[in-house]
Amino acid sequence: MIQARTGSQRLPQKVLRELGGRSVLGWVVRAARAAERVSEVVVATTTEPADDALCAVADELGVATVRGSALDVLARFCRTVEQHPADAVVRLTADCPLLDPALINQAVAVWQADPTLDYVSTTLIRTLPRGLDVEVARTSTLLGLEGSARAHHRSHVTSALYEPGSQYRTMGLCVSPSAEDLRITLDTAEDAQVLDAMVAHLGDRLIPWREQVGFLRAHPDLAAANSHVLQRPLEAG
Repeated sequence: MIQARTGSQRLPQKVLRELGGRSVLGWVVRAARAAERVSEVVVATTTEPADDALCAVADELGVATVRGSALDVLARFCRTVEQHPADAVVRLTADCPLLDPALINQAVAVWQADPTLDYVSTTLIRTLPRGLDVEVARTSTLLGLEGSARAHHRSHVTSALYEPGSQYRTMGLCVSPSAEDLRITLDTAEDAQVLDAMVAHLGDRLIPWREQVGFLRAHPDLAAANSHVLQRPLEAG
Protein backbone atom coordinates (compact mmCIF):
# COMPACT_ATOMS: atom_id res chain seq x y z
CA MET A 1 0.00 0.00 0.00
CA ILE A 2 1.46 3.33 -1.04
CA GLN A 3 0.66 6.28 1.24
CA ALA A 4 0.45 9.41 -0.89
CA ARG A 5 -0.85 12.96 -0.85
CA THR A 6 -0.01 16.24 -2.53
CA GLY A 7 -0.31 18.46 0.55
CA SER A 8 3.27 18.23 1.80
CA GLN A 9 4.21 21.22 3.96
CA ARG A 10 7.87 21.49 2.97
CA LEU A 11 7.63 20.51 -0.71
CA PRO A 12 4.04 20.66 -2.01
CA GLN A 13 3.11 18.36 -4.91
CA LYS A 14 6.34 16.43 -4.40
CA VAL A 15 4.88 13.03 -5.28
CA LEU A 16 3.78 14.36 -8.68
CA ARG A 17 7.16 15.94 -9.37
CA GLU A 18 9.00 14.67 -12.44
CA LEU A 19 12.11 12.60 -11.78
CA GLY A 20 14.02 11.27 -14.76
CA GLY A 21 11.03 11.48 -17.05
CA ARG A 22 8.37 9.96 -14.81
CA SER A 23 6.48 11.08 -11.72
CA VAL A 24 7.84 10.32 -8.27
CA LEU A 25 4.65 8.33 -7.66
CA GLY A 26 5.39 6.40 -10.85
CA TRP A 27 8.78 5.41 -9.47
CA VAL A 28 7.23 4.06 -6.28
CA VAL A 29 4.49 2.17 -8.12
CA ARG A 30 7.08 0.59 -10.40
CA ALA A 31 9.17 -0.58 -7.45
CA ALA A 32 6.15 -2.02 -5.65
CA ARG A 33 5.02 -3.89 -8.75
CA ALA A 34 8.52 -5.33 -9.23
CA ALA A 35 8.43 -6.93 -5.77
CA GLU A 36 7.24 -10.47 -6.51
CA ARG A 37 6.00 -11.02 -2.95
CA VAL A 38 3.54 -8.08 -3.21
CA SER A 39 0.24 -9.35 -4.59
CA GLU A 40 -1.52 -6.01 -5.16
CA VAL A 41 -0.52 -2.35 -5.28
CA VAL A 42 -2.99 0.26 -4.01
CA VAL A 43 -2.51 3.99 -3.45
CA ALA A 44 -4.08 5.27 -0.23
CA THR A 45 -4.68 9.00 -0.60
CA THR A 46 -7.01 11.66 0.76
CA THR A 47 -10.42 13.05 -0.12
CA GLU A 48 -8.93 16.55 -0.47
CA PRO A 49 -9.68 18.11 -3.90
CA ALA A 50 -5.95 18.70 -4.41
CA ASP A 51 -5.47 14.94 -4.54
CA ASP A 52 -7.75 14.58 -7.57
CA ALA A 53 -4.61 15.12 -9.67
CA LEU A 54 -2.83 12.35 -7.77
CA CYS A 55 -5.71 9.96 -8.43
CA ALA A 56 -5.57 10.85 -12.11
CA VAL A 57 -1.87 9.94 -12.23
CA ALA A 58 -2.55 6.69 -10.38
CA ASP A 59 -5.27 5.89 -12.90
CA GLU A 60 -2.82 6.47 -15.75
CA LEU A 61 -0.42 4.10 -14.03
CA GLY A 62 -3.20 1.50 -13.79
CA VAL A 63 -3.18 1.30 -10.01
CA ALA A 64 -6.22 1.40 -7.73
CA THR A 65 -6.79 4.25 -5.26
CA VAL A 66 -8.71 4.48 -2.01
CA ARG A 67 -9.44 7.90 -0.55
CA GLY A 68 -9.86 8.78 3.11
CA SER A 69 -8.99 11.23 5.84
CA ALA A 70 -6.04 13.56 5.30
CA LEU A 71 -5.22 13.61 9.02
CA ASP A 72 -6.29 10.16 10.24
CA VAL A 73 -3.98 8.11 8.05
CA LEU A 74 -4.51 4.98 10.14
CA ALA A 75 -8.23 5.08 9.35
CA ARG A 76 -7.35 5.60 5.69
CA PHE A 77 -5.20 2.47 5.76
CA CYS A 78 -7.92 0.47 7.48
CA ARG A 79 -10.52 1.48 4.88
CA THR A 80 -8.07 0.53 2.14
CA VAL A 81 -7.37 -2.94 3.52
CA GLU A 82 -11.09 -3.52 3.99
CA GLN A 83 -11.62 -2.84 0.30
CA HIS A 84 -8.51 -4.77 -0.73
CA PRO A 85 -8.21 -7.66 1.76
CA ALA A 86 -4.79 -9.09 2.54
CA ASP A 87 -3.12 -11.01 5.36
CA ALA A 88 -0.51 -8.28 5.76
CA VAL A 89 0.02 -4.74 4.54
CA VAL A 90 3.29 -3.50 3.07
CA ARG A 91 3.45 0.20 3.88
CA LEU A 92 5.42 2.32 1.44
CA THR A 93 5.37 6.10 1.21
CA ALA A 94 5.24 7.98 -2.06
CA ASP A 95 8.15 10.25 -1.18
CA CYS A 96 10.65 7.37 -1.47
CA PRO A 97 11.12 7.06 -5.25
CA LEU A 98 14.26 4.90 -5.24
CA LEU A 99 12.81 2.01 -3.26
CA ASP A 100 14.51 -1.31 -3.96
CA PRO A 101 12.12 -4.20 -4.72
CA ALA A 102 14.66 -6.60 -3.20
CA LEU A 103 14.24 -4.90 0.20
CA ILE A 104 10.47 -5.09 -0.13
CA ASN A 105 10.69 -8.80 -0.91
CA GLN A 106 13.05 -9.43 2.01
CA ALA A 107 10.74 -7.71 4.51
CA VAL A 108 7.71 -9.63 3.25
CA ALA A 109 9.68 -12.90 3.30
CA VAL A 110 10.52 -12.38 6.98
CA TRP A 111 6.85 -11.89 7.81
CA GLN A 112 5.79 -14.87 5.69
CA ALA A 113 8.30 -17.03 7.56
CA ASP A 114 6.58 -16.08 10.84
CA PRO A 115 3.07 -14.66 10.31
CA THR A 116 2.62 -14.28 14.07
CA LEU A 117 4.83 -11.19 13.86
CA ASP A 118 2.83 -8.00 14.14
CA TYR A 119 5.40 -5.83 12.41
CA VAL A 120 8.54 -6.19 10.29
CA SER A 121 10.52 -3.14 9.23
CA THR A 122 13.82 -1.85 7.88
CA THR A 123 13.55 1.10 10.30
CA LEU A 124 13.28 -0.38 13.81
CA ILE A 125 17.05 0.04 14.01
CA ARG A 126 17.92 2.27 11.09
CA THR A 127 20.95 1.11 9.12
CA LEU A 128 19.63 1.90 5.62
CA PRO A 129 19.37 5.40 4.16
CA ARG A 130 16.19 7.28 4.91
CA GLY A 131 14.04 6.78 1.85
CA LEU A 132 14.48 3.02 1.49
CA ASP A 133 11.93 2.33 4.23
CA VAL A 134 9.76 -0.78 4.08
CA GLU A 135 7.20 -1.76 6.72
CA VAL A 136 5.05 -4.88 6.89
CA ALA A 137 2.15 -5.00 9.36
CA ARG A 138 -0.18 -7.92 10.00
CA THR A 139 -3.63 -6.82 8.86
CA SER A 140 -5.47 -7.97 11.98
CA THR A 141 -3.01 -6.03 14.13
CA LEU A 142 -3.39 -2.90 12.00
CA LEU A 143 -7.17 -3.07 12.17
CA GLY A 144 -6.95 -3.55 15.92
CA LEU A 145 -5.03 -0.30 16.26
CA GLU A 146 -7.92 1.72 14.88
CA GLY A 147 -9.82 1.49 18.13
CA SER A 148 -6.87 2.16 20.43
CA ALA A 149 -4.34 4.43 18.70
CA ARG A 150 -4.35 8.07 19.74
CA ALA A 151 -2.68 11.38 18.83
CA HIS A 152 0.32 11.08 16.47
CA HIS A 153 -0.18 7.32 16.17
CA ARG A 154 -3.19 8.10 13.94
CA SER A 155 -1.06 9.98 11.41
CA HIS A 156 1.98 7.69 11.51
CA VAL A 157 -0.07 4.47 11.12
CA THR A 158 2.44 2.00 12.57
CA SER A 159 4.20 3.99 15.30
CA ALA A 160 2.11 2.47 18.11
CA LEU A 161 3.56 -0.93 17.19
CA TYR A 162 7.12 0.01 18.09
CA GLU A 163 6.82 2.70 20.74
CA PRO A 164 8.72 2.02 23.98
CA GLY A 165 6.88 -0.47 26.13
CA SER A 166 4.90 -1.89 23.24
CA GLN A 167 3.96 -5.56 23.61
CA TYR A 168 3.65 -6.17 19.89
CA ARG A 169 5.90 -8.77 18.27
CA THR A 170 8.27 -6.97 15.94
CA MET A 171 11.38 -7.75 13.92
CA GLY A 172 13.84 -5.40 12.24
CA LEU A 173 16.07 -5.82 9.19
CA CYS A 174 19.56 -4.35 9.47
CA VAL A 175 22.46 -4.09 7.04
CA SER A 176 26.18 -3.61 7.50
CA PRO A 177 28.03 -1.36 7.08
CA SER A 178 25.42 1.10 8.17
CA ALA A 179 24.28 3.84 5.79
CA GLU A 180 21.76 5.46 8.11
CA ASP A 181 23.42 8.86 7.68
CA LEU A 182 22.27 9.15 4.04
CA ARG A 183 19.02 10.63 2.74
CA ILE A 184 17.46 9.21 -0.44
CA THR A 185 14.00 10.57 0.23
CA LEU A 186 12.03 13.57 -1.04
CA ASP A 187 10.93 16.11 1.52
CA THR A 188 12.81 19.29 0.64
CA ALA A 189 14.35 21.10 -2.31
CA GLU A 190 17.75 19.80 -1.20
CA ASP A 191 16.43 16.23 -1.33
CA ALA A 192 15.17 16.88 -4.86
CA GLN A 193 18.64 18.07 -5.86
CA VAL A 194 20.20 14.81 -4.62
CA LEU A 195 17.59 12.61 -6.30
CA ASP A 196 17.87 14.49 -9.62
CA ALA A 197 21.63 14.00 -9.61
CA MET A 198 21.39 10.32 -8.71
CA VAL A 199 18.92 9.56 -11.48
CA ALA A 200 20.90 11.63 -13.99
CA HIS A 201 23.95 9.46 -13.28
CA LEU A 202 22.34 6.08 -12.56
CA GLY A 203 19.45 6.19 -15.00
CA ASP A 204 15.70 5.63 -15.04
CA ARG A 205 15.70 2.11 -13.63
CA LEU A 206 15.24 0.13 -10.44
CA ILE A 207 18.56 0.77 -8.72
CA PRO A 208 19.77 -1.74 -6.09
CA TRP A 209 20.18 -0.11 -2.71
CA ARG A 210 23.87 -1.00 -2.43
CA GLU A 211 24.52 0.78 -5.73
CA GLN A 212 22.71 3.85 -4.44
CA VAL A 213 24.79 3.87 -1.26
CA GLY A 214 27.99 3.31 -3.22
CA PHE A 215 27.21 6.23 -5.50
CA LEU A 216 26.64 8.63 -2.61
CA ARG A 217 29.77 7.41 -0.81
CA ALA A 218 31.72 8.11 -4.00
CA HIS A 219 30.18 11.60 -4.22
CA PRO A 220 30.37 13.02 -0.67
CA ASP A 221 29.64 16.57 -1.82
CA LEU A 222 26.30 15.42 -3.20
CA ALA A 223 25.52 13.37 -0.09
CA ALA A 224 26.22 16.49 1.98
CA ALA A 225 23.65 18.56 0.06
CA ASN A 226 20.76 17.28 2.19
CA SER A 227 22.63 15.90 5.20
CA HIS A 228 21.48 18.83 7.35
CA VAL A 229 17.76 18.15 6.76
CA LEU A 230 16.01 17.09 9.94
CA GLN A 231 12.98 14.82 10.06
CA ARG A 232 9.96 16.17 11.85
CA PRO A 233 9.46 14.37 15.18
CA LEU A 234 6.68 11.79 15.32
CA GLU A 235 4.79 13.89 17.84
CA ALA A 236 4.47 16.67 15.25
CA GLY A 237 2.01 14.52 13.31
